[in-house]
Amino acid sequence: MKPHIICLMITSPDGSLHPSRWTKSPDGERSDWTALYEKIHAEHAGNAWMVGRVTMAEMSKAKAHPPTGTVKVARPHHFARPGASTFAIALDPGGKLHFAGDALFGDHIVVLLGPDVPDSHLAELAGDGVSYVVSETKELDLRAMLTLLGQELGITRILLEGGASVNGSMLAAGLVDEISLVIAPALEGRVNSDRVIAFGDEGLAGKVELSLKSCDVLDHGALHVRYTVRAPR
Repeated sequence: MKPHIICLMITSPDGSLHPSRWTKSPDGERSDWTALYEKIHAEHAGNAWMVGRVTMAEMSKAKAHPPTGTVKVARPHHFARPGASTFAIALDPGGKLHFAGDALFGDHIVVLLGPDVPDSHLAELAGDGVSYVVSETKELDLRAMLTLLGQELGITRILLEGGASVNGSMLAAGLVDEISLVIAPALEGRVNSDRVIAFGDEGLAGKVELSLKSCDVLDHGALHVRYTVRAPR
């Protein structure tokens, strides 16, 4: 069984992905809303969080450092720390991410990769103590890959935290069980601004349905809205 997946994001009423572009509010400021987000993150009690390549690259600033000489690597997966208790999962089909160690914020790193990633990149990840799963199909079977993480690493609850494309693709694939939004009293309002969820030109109509689970008033003018995600009936 795949882990339970909650898409957790902080946003504005117009769906903006970037708090740095928001208007000001007399009710609070970005640091207040971020603190609320972090509190809810902890309350969801996930033992893993997951982001896409672009978001992870903003956190890991390491450069490529492939090993020299002949390399021998494990495919389709390598679990460097099966006994870890918390995990940071990165979706990186092209193998473009690099790391300076095996953890971020104390959470062991696991990378989900496409089938064409070269052995040299896998050797780099293994050398840094990073775990990885390589897709055995051209189109990444994320359900199978995440199910494997549940079986091998004991991951039961993942907080999916962006960016917009990975959120949208996971929703379209029927992998998200819940959406949890911290909505701040601010706006961006820019034309063609980035949203917290995006799925190409077709969007998600006909692919998912949302049912309101709860709506709570928070401090600093914010709301916490939770939706159950289900397949269309």
